[in-house]
Amino acid sequence: MSRLPFELLLALRYLRPKRTFVSVITLISVLGVTLGVAVLIIVISVMSGFDQHLRETILGFNTHLKVLTHDRTMKDYPAIARKVAANAKVKAVAPFVLGPVLVQTEPPSGEAQVGAPWIRGIDPKIETNISVLPKSIVEGKFDVSNRGLLIGTEFAANMNLEVGDRVEIGSPSMLKKWREEAKKDGGSVPVLPEYEVRGIFDVGYYEYNLSVVVTSLPDAQDLYDLSNRVHGLMIMLHDPYLAPVAQRELAGALGRDYQIVTWMQENANILNALLVEKNVMFYLLFFIMIVAALCILSALITFVVQKTREIGMLKALGASDLQVSLLFLSQGALVGAIGDLAGYGLGMLALAYRNEFLHFMNRLTGFELFPASIYGFTELPALIVPKDILLICGSAWIVCILGGLIPACRAGRLQPVEALRYE
Repeated sequence: MSRLPFELLLALRYLRPKRTFVSVITLISVLGVTLGVAVLIIVISVMSGFDQHLRETILGFNTHLKVLTHDRTMKDYPAIARKVAANAKVKAVAPFVLGPVLVQTEPPSGEAQVGAPWIRGIDPKIETNISVLPKSIVEGKFDVSNRGLLIGTEFAANMNLEVGDRVEIGSPSMLKKWREEAKKDGGSVPVLPEYEVRGIFDVGYYEYNLSVVVTSLPDAQDLYDLSNRVHGLMIMLHDPYLAPVAQRELAGALGRDYQIVTWMQENANILNALLVEKNVMFYLLFFIMIVAALCILSALITFVVQKTREIGMLKALGASDLQVSLLFLSQGALVGAIGDLAGYGLGMLALAYRNEFLHFMNRLTGFELFPASIYGFTELPALIVPKDILLICGSAWIVCILGGLIPACRAGRLQPVEALRYE
């Protein structure tokens, strides 16, 4: 004899009628829950993967903190760097020069290409502790000495540049000199300095590969006429997520003359946009669960009407209102549980083969469904967060139970005399 409560036994019996192995209405309800859970798991995991991949890319090429001054240049940066390095949370400190420039190629034939990237002046001895740039060279070598230049893969493709090519670079200060010389009678036009492409990097993010070129700190200082000054200090922390704490500590140590910016503040727009998109997608796709709950509601209302005689007999034999209500609530809970399990399995399977499916659809449709130029990634990222999975499956199960609440209450209030009146 089964030890299961009779409410659960009857619920299982009603889900498996005599003529068919499973009711068609039950199958549709389970399918609705399955699709809802699977789609939510896939979308939320992909959005979480976007967020994680973006953070890793930002933290790989950018620093965790930047120390700037209000007049845009820093004179005594070695002394400031020593104060910053004294903080226990700081892993490495390096000076930098960062600003927009004009780059013009020098092809042996044809028209020259012109681009407007940001140039970043670095100290190559310290850069290994600051970013992934030294390990991201895909062609050439990590060499910025004597007007050497490192460019991204996308910038190289757009400008038709290869390792060994030479380019001319003009900075805002040089444009200012041109204007001043143009006003003089017989003034000489300044000659743009030439740089040699020594390496091509790929840091894994389209925007950086397209819009940033790298040279040595002294060469960047010459471009901007900074002499011994720099634009600021780049700071790497042992834990990047302690950046707000380190920001407050360094602000107290350096004083009001210096501005400290965290990587979260620099990239707040895109990080917040991803978070908003993830939340909106969850709420929108959750309506699939509402549709599944309505299927369960209609199915259970049909069961209550069909089983009116049986409900009357149960009540006549001593079943309480609560027991009869639990019978139909159990049906909703069972449908939700089966749909949760099937949806979880389908979602995990889809996530495991997401990139294979993406490449297949690219070949089938003939165009890129996930263009790197828009999203910045060449593969579809995904991150399975147990908390998100639990929230999706748990909320789906609760909605399924709520879908059976109205018919369960109706069945519980049914009187035996009314149910058996015409029997």
